[in-house]
Amino acid sequence: MYMVTIVILLLIAADQISKWLVLNFLKDAGSVEIIPGFFRLLYVENRGAAFGILQDGRPLFIVVTLLVIGFLLYAIYGKNEGIRGMGRIALVLILSGAVGNFIDRLRLHYVVDFLSFRFFGHDFAVFNLADTMIVIGTVLLMVQIFKMDREPKRHV
Repeated sequence: MYMVTIVILLLIAADQISKWLVLNFLKDAGSVEIIPGFFRLLYVENRGAAFGILQDGRPLFIVVTLLVIGFLLYAIYGKNEGIRGMGRIALVLILSGAVGNFIDRLRLHYVVDFLSFRFFGHDFAVFNLADTMIVIGTVLLMVQIFKMDREPKRHV
């Protein structure tokens, strides 16, 4: 469990360092084109939920995030050391991303987003490393649930 805690702290640190760099070096520039027509760093203050929905819902986000963080901590560290394997990896990613964005909400009153992709001439939502962790963790969790559903049931 010690290693799980280290991984969670490292993921949160990576998210917060990336946002610190954006706040200190990208905020004034606005955007920097990395791969023309496909990928750029774009400073955005997201006061809403994922992909900018529910703007200015800060009190609701704080309460919901605290509940989610509590549930995830129990699932990871709870009775019998919680969930194992890919399920644990998924929950670690989701928890790390949730905490990373929660820190922004408490400290800045918004979440710093900066990764911007363009697909087939259309801009995709601007997001950050924490969002990426949450999405990857959610996909892994869905795969794990799907695999569990496919496993033959054992009758005792």
